[in-house]
Amino acid sequence: MDIFTRLTPAILKTTKDYIAALEAIEIMTVGDLLRYLPRDYEDLSQMMTLLKAPLGEKVTLRGTIDKLKLVRTRSKKQLIQGVFIDEDGETAQVVWFNQPHIMRMLKDGDDVVFTGKIVENGYKLQIQSPTFESAKREIMLHGGRIVPVYPQHNIINTKWLREKMALVKPVIDQLEDPLPKEVVEENGLLSYRDTVRALHFPDDLALTEKAKERLAFEELYGLQREALLKKQEWQGHHQKRLEIPMDTELIKALFASLSFTPTNSQKIAIYEILRDMEKDRPMSRLLEGDVGSGKTLVAVSVMANVIRRGGQCALMVPTEVLAKQHSEGITRLLVNFHRYLTDQKKADHAFPHLPSIVLLTGSTPSSEALAIKQGLATGTIDLVIGTHALIEESVTFKDLKLVIVDEQHRFGVMQRAKLKEKGSPHFLAMTATPIPRTLALTAFGDHDLSVLLEKPGNRKKIHTKVVPPKDRTTVERFIDHEIEQGRQVFVICPLITESAHDEMAEVKNVETERARLQHEFPKRSITMLHGKMTPAEKEEIMRRFKARESDILVSTSVIEVGIDIPNATIIVIEGSERFGLAQLHQFRGRVGRSDIQSHCFLFTTSPEQARSQRLKAMEQHDSGFMLAEIDLQLRGPGELYGLRQSGIGLTRLSGLLNPELVVKARRAAEKVLGMVGTSSGTGLNV
Repeated sequence: MDIFTRLTPAILKTTKDYIAALEAIEIMTVGDLLRYLPRDYEDLSQMMTLLKAPLGEKVTLRGTIDKLKLVRTRSKKQLIQGVFIDEDGETAQVVWFNQPHIMRMLKDGDDVVFTGKIVENGYKLQIQSPTFESAKREIMLHGGRIVPVYPQHNIINTKWLREKMALVKPVIDQLEDPLPKEVVEENGLLSYRDTVRALHFPDDLALTEKAKERLAFEELYGLQREALLKKQEWQGHHQKRLEIPMDTELIKALFASLSFTPTNSQKIAIYEILRDMEKDRPMSRLLEGDVGSGKTLVAVSVMANVIRRGGQCALMVPTEVLAKQHSEGITRLLVNFHRYLTDQKKADHAFPHLPSIVLLTGSTPSSEALAIKQGLATGTIDLVIGTHALIEESVTFKDLKLVIVDEQHRFGVMQRAKLKEKGSPHFLAMTATPIPRTLALTAFGDHDLSVLLEKPGNRKKIHTKVVPPKDRTTVERFIDHEIEQGRQVFVICPLITESAHDEMAEVKNVETERARLQHEFPKRSITMLHGKMTPAEKEEIMRRFKARESDILVSTSVIEVGIDIPNATIIVIEGSERFGLAQLHQFRGRVGRSDIQSHCFLFTTSPEQARSQRLKAMEQHDSGFMLAEIDLQLRGPGELYGLRQSGIGLTRLSGLLNPELVVKARRAAEKVLGMVGTSSGTGLNV
C-alpha cells in the first residue's frame, strides 16, 4: 500500500457504500484520505472514574462490561442495556438506542474504554450511547488521548474516520512535502509528514498548534506565490514609453491650488505611485482608503502627472451615477489647476493644453460615444471616465499609460483584465472598503499596497447609535427636528429574507418603508431608490436629492459608494443586524461629508440584537480598518464586504489573523521566485 493506492473495501475493511461516500467528496486514494484533516480536537487523555467524573461532560472511563441484554420497548424500539464496572468497582447502567449490532461487538466480561456523558437517571448513574474500544488495544483511538474530530459527510462519521486513519498511518512517511525544503527550514516549520502525523495522531496540543500553523503558512504561501506569478507576468512587459518622470513641482503646484492641505498619507501614496510609474514596466498597485480619506485627490495627482507628459488615462467605476460624479469633480479640479498654473505663469510645469476629459457610459448617445472613441484612438482625449463601456473592443487608445479602477472588487477578474490589456498600461486599483493588510496582501497579492490612514479637513466624528425598537419614536422626533434645520436623511432598507427569491422584493421593501415614513413625517418630501430602476432614473433621483428637492431618500443597499451629498447628515439603517461591519461602515460614510455634525442610527429588529457586540463596535470605532479587523475575526474573510469575488477559498482561515505568518509566507514566495526586495510598498513594514 502506498499513497497512490486506490481505496477499496478490502484496504479499509469496510463496505462499498463507505467507499462511494468517500468518492463523493473526492477521496480516491490513500494519500487523499491522509490529507482529509481534522477540524477540531477533544482532550480526553485523562482516564476518569465514575465517582470523580463530572456529570453531563464527555469523559473517558476504563472498566468492564457485564449483563448485556437486548430489550424491546412497547413502541417496538430496541435497547441494548448493560452494567459498566469501573476500576474502583463502582457501577453505572449503560444503554444504547437502536443499535442491535452492539450485541455482536461486545460480550460480558470484556475490558473496555468508554467515552461518553454520565447522567443521573433516578437514583442511578447512566451512560448513554458511549463510543467504546477494547482496553487491550495498544493505541486508543476514541478516548484516553487527544481525540481528533473530523468533518462528517453522509454516512462517514468521525469515529469511522479515526479507525480508518489508523489503518493507513504507516503510509504517512511516503507523503511528499508541497513546500520547498529551504522554505520549511528557513521558516522553522514542521515537515509535512510530521504535520500530518501530529494532526491525525496528536500527543501534544502544542505540537498540533504548530502543525496547524504550518498548514496555514502552506496555504498562504500558495496564494502568495500565485499572486506574485501574476504580478511577474503583468510586469514582464517592459516598455520605454511607460517611463513617466515624477514632476514634483507639478504636484506641489497642484497642492497649492487646493483649498485644503493634503494629508501625509495622501502625499506618501502619491509618491509611491509616481515612483512606480518611473519604471519601464507596468505598475500594479492597490490604493486602500477609508471612507472620506481622499483617494480622488491621489488619483487626480497621478493623472495630472501622466497628462503633463502627453499620456492618456482611463478611470473605470462600477456605476453611471458614480462615473458622472467623478467626471464633474475631477474635471473641476483639473480645470481649476490649469487656470492656477496659467495665472502663476508656471509654463515649465503646465499642461500642454487644457486637459480634455470625457464621460463614457452605457447610456452615452451613440453619436457622442463614436466621437469619444475616435478621440481616444487619435489621442485628442486625455482622460476618459466611465463604466463597463470602457472595456468594449471598439474602445482603443493612442497612448494609454494609466488605468485606474475604482471599487475594484465590484468588477470581475475578466473585466479588470480587459481594461489592463489595452496597451499594458500602469494599473491602479482603488477601494473604499477597508481591508485588513493581511487580507489585502492575500486577496490582492498581485498588487503593491498603498494605504490612506488619515482624513483631510476637520470633519467631525459621526455620532453612531444602536437603536432598539422601543427607542424608535425618540430618534424619529430628533430626525424631524434635524430636517427642520435644513438637513437631509438617508434610510437604508435590507432585503426581506422571506422574499429573497422575489425579484421585486427590494422594491416592495423600499415602497413599504417609504409609505411608513410618509405617515410618520407627513410634512416631509420622501423619495426612494432601488436596484430595479434604470441608471437614468437613479441619476435623476440622486440629482434631485442633492439639489434638496427631497428631505428623505429611502434606498436598498444599492446606495452608491462615494456618493457625495454634504447636506445629508443623518443615515438610518433598518435591520442593521443583517449587515457586516464593513458594509455598515460604508453606509455610514454617506454622511459626515461636511463640517456639520452627522449621525448614524442602527435600528435593530429585536431588543436582543441591539446588545450585539458586533453592532456596539460601530458605536466605539470610526476607523474602517479597525472595524474590518473585528469583522474578520467575527465573520471570516469570505463575509467581508466585496471580497467573495477576490478568489480567496481558504479552508484554514486562522493564518489571516496572524500578520507575521502572512508576511513570512509573502517573503518566502518572493525569495523562491527571485523577487526578493519587492515587498517594499506592500505595507509589510507598516
